[in-house]
Amino acid sequence: MAKTKDYYEVLGVPRTATQKEITSAFRKLARKHHPDLNAGDKQAEGRFKEISEAHDVLSDAKKRKLYDDFGADWQAAQQAGVEPGTGRRISLPRAHLTGQSPVSQCGLGWAPSCPSRVNGVDLARGPSY
Repeated sequence: MAKTKDYYEVLGVPRTATQKEITSAFRKLARKHHPDLNAGDKQAEGRFKEISEAHDVLSDAKKRKLYDDFGADWQAAQQAGVEPGTGRRISLPRAHLTGQSPVSQCGLGWAPSCPSRVNGVDLARGPSY
């Protein structure tokens, strides 16, 4: 199994690097390994892609936080809906997944800002017969 590269090592910056330091390191390495300057050099092309991927992740605050929290599994965490910095999944009303009206899900407590009454029915107590 191939070892996943550490994006900070790829750019040659410390984990505490600022955005300015990350961008500066990226530009320097991108110039050196750019495919236009190294025509036909597959190794330089691969290195350029690696550098670009590292910059893409580390220059985006949310992606960087997920990468810092989950390492090589940061994309899986993002796809699972994990909030950066909390390790928790983002809580969305089920209506967003089913295409139903968010109001129809309110009685189940899934929507954060549900009305307390719908059509004269108190959602906390349910219908009175």
